[in-house]
Amino acid sequence: MADNESSDGVILRGMQPGDAQRCAELEQILFPGDDPWSEAAFLHELTSPQTDYTVILDGSHPQQLLIGYAGIAMLGKPEDCEFEIHTIGIDPAYQRRGYARVLMDRFVAISEFYGGPIFLEVRTDNAPAIALYEAYGFTITGTRKNYYQPSGADAYTMMRQPQRTTDAAPQEQDES
Repeated sequence: MADNESSDGVILRGMQPGDAQRCAELEQILFPGDDPWSEAAFLHELTSPQTDYTVILDGSHPQQLLIGYAGIAMLGKPEDCEFEIHTIGIDPAYQRRGYARVLMDRFVAISEFYGGPIFLEVRTDNAPAIALYEAYGFTITGTRKNYYQPSGADAYTMMRQPQRTTDAAPQEQDES
C-alpha cells in the first residue's frame, strides 16, 4: 500500500522488517502478562504470503514514531477464504483517537472484498476492544478458557460475517 497520510499527520503503511523491534516493544507494554510477541515473531509473520501487516506512524514526530500495528491472515483460497486477526495494538499514549478503527477499517475492507468472515480472540476483560469489535459487527461465538499465557486469562472468540456492501478493493500497501 502506498503510504497514506491523514490530515493529522498520521501515516498508514505496510509493516517492514525494521518495524518489528518497535512492535515488540509495544507488545511488552500492551500485553505484559500474556506472552507478548517478540521481534522474531513479527519478522516470522512478515514472511508469510497469507498475512497482511499494517503500521500507523505519527508523521508529526521527528522520527515518524510507530504508534500502532495490526496483522491479519487469509486462510484458504481467495475464492473461499476466511480471515483471522492475529494482533492489533496501539501505543497507550495514542489510544482513544480512532487509530484502531483505521486498522479495523482496512481489515473489514479486505474481508468484504474477498467475501470471507473474520475471526479473532480477545481477552474477556478487555471491554474497550470488545466494544470496538461489536461496533464492527463482530459477535461472540465462544470462550477459550486459559487462552492467554502465562496469565491464564480467558478469551472470547469473535466472528464477523461479510456484509458484501462494497465491491471496492482495499487500498494496496507499498512494502517499501
